[in-house]
Amino acid sequence: MKRFVKLVSLSLSILTLMPLSVGAATRNESSAPFDWTPVMEAIIQVESGGNPRAVSGNSVGVMQITPICVKECNKILKKLGRDLRYTMNDRYDVKKSKEMFLLIQSYHNKTNNVEKAIRSWNGGPRYSVKATNRYYQKVMRCIK
Repeated sequence: MKRFVKLVSLSLSILTLMPLSVGAATRNESSAPFDWTPVMEAIIQVESGGNPRAVSGNSVGVMQITPICVKECNKILKKLGRDLRYTMNDRYDVKKSKEMFLLIQSYHNKTNNVEKAIRSWNGGPRYSVKATNRYYQKVMRCIK
């Protein structure tokens, strides 16, 4: 029960901090909000153990965001006509890392497919199911 209350509380705080267009873009076809919190929290545990200063090659922060991911987010923001742009240092900011994840999902995963979100976070937009199986299983274990 404590975990559920914690997840609900975290979800509400994230929703209040999210840019409006990102929140709107994460809605599925029925206009009901989709809660990515459990997926993001599981990815954070697998990627960095929750360490916002984690570094592994070009990947940094709690979600181990790469420079390519930052560039993709900025490309999406430009296409959407938004003035906001992310910097490489934003990868160390937990809130901004989650915003980038949500932006990527809203643009490339309009059906809110959790498996696609997890696998593409690890293997990119043209991920291989075989190559991302181990990562997918780790994240799913953290969600349950």
